[in-house]
Amino acid sequence: MKHETAIIVGAGPIGLACAISAKRRGIDPLVIDAGALASSIVRYPIGMTFFTTPERLEIGNHPLVCAGAKATREEALKYYRGVARAEGIRVRTYTKLIDARTIQTRFGTEQIEWDKLVLATGYFDHPNRLGIPGEALPHVHHYFDEGHLSYGRDAVVIGGKNSAVEATLQLFRAGARTTTIVYRGKTWPKSVKYWLRPDLENRIKAGEIQARLGSQVIEITERDVLVRGALGNEERIAADRVYPLIGFQPDFALLERIGVAVDSEMGRPQINPETLETNVPGVHVAGSVIAGRKISEVFIENGRFDGEKIFGSPSERQRAQDLYQGIRRETGE
Repeated sequence: MKHETAIIVGAGPIGLACAISAKRRGIDPLVIDAGALASSIVRYPIGMTFFTTPERLEIGNHPLVCAGAKATREEALKYYRGVARAEGIRVRTYTKLIDARTIQTRFGTEQIEWDKLVLATGYFDHPNRLGIPGEALPHVHHYFDEGHLSYGRDAVVIGGKNSAVEATLQLFRAGARTTTIVYRGKTWPKSVKYWLRPDLENRIKAGEIQARLGSQVIEITERDVLVRGALGNEERIAADRVYPLIGFQPDFALLERIGVAVDSEMGRPQINPETLETNVPGVHVAGSVIAGRKISEVFIENGRFDGEKIFGSPSERQRAQDLYQGIRRETGE
């Protein structure tokens, strides 16, 4: 690979927004991604509807037009492909950053050179783990795929936030023989989408979905899951397909290999808040990587301004910060 003025790691919405910021200042960055373009959205369940309204997902002043009030997974993928094409962004997919100067493709490793490296790697490639026996069994999936695959089967979802609740409802409606959701909290989080909560609660009340609140899965076998309740009682629940949907975290190992200093408690990288440059000269972070383990602080809606901080002038950085602070995702929005 030739020397690049800027390499942006991550071809998701925030990485693409960073590339647009660079291009509009005369820099032609190379964007690389370990997966496909917008690979995090590719992993979303088929037909999923976004939590937020379309104008908050827009980058580069390109309008996101969708059929309903909120965009679907498929509409978003089409949109970000179109933006990359319209902006002429150079994207090299299935190219993984190994360390600050090495990438890996299916052909092997290559050395890279750059003046500026932007890490917009997000968190979706690194699901949180339960750390229990049986978690690596082939019928256990840390990403939800499609409800249809569980038709006529016993399905168990672990978790209680939006992804888990939405998966549970899809499994029930796709004809799973039994659908059970296991959540360690005693009540559903306030952040559950306002149109999902009553649907779930009504399905539970009707006996169509089984719920185990205040409970934890402590073992997964080929046939069932072992659940421990708040009072220490245990039960085995039949499970042909198990979905631990308990969140994600950034690639801390990559940050360590590059030499980025990270807060040991929260996992936040050490940065200049104005330019998002880390302790490693020339290495910047963008998007949810900035927040460490508190990934809910940064999302597409506000992370899309990070490219302006990295590539912009002082006044442009201040405007980006003002826009950043002006975006809030209220509970139940």
